[in-house]
Amino acid sequence: MQVLLVDVISDTSFLIHLATNRITNFSDLEVDIGKIEFIVPKIVIDELNHLSKDDEKKQIALETLEFIKNFKTNSISGKTADIGILNFIQKNGGIVATMDKNLKNQIKELGSSILSMHNDKIVLEN
Repeated sequence: MQVLLVDVISDTSFLIHLATNRITNFSDLEVDIGKIEFIVPKIVIDELNHLSKDDEKKQIALETLEFIKNFKTNSISGKTADIGILNFIQKNGGIVATMDKNLKNQIKELGSSILSMHNDKIVLEN
């Protein structure tokens, strides 16, 4: 049986949540939609590096950077991470992992799907 590989563009809020919370349905999720590969845009790494210079957010940013160090990256760029992700999705489609309500709404308007978290479970929103 061929396992479908699903690339999921991940934003900063989702990666922080993924790195700092125990996810209870990770293996079930892969069965439901295919094997997930979280893709980290370069602009998100830049944003995490920037957050690591803020005393209040330093620890969580460094934990997240450590957690994602072996994740696949891509060269999405833009004025902000959200703008870069939206431009990419508008041109290429795809699934975006985010916790950001505003970004979720914009992605849905473009006709793409969202992975988010609810009660320590990753959920697919259409």
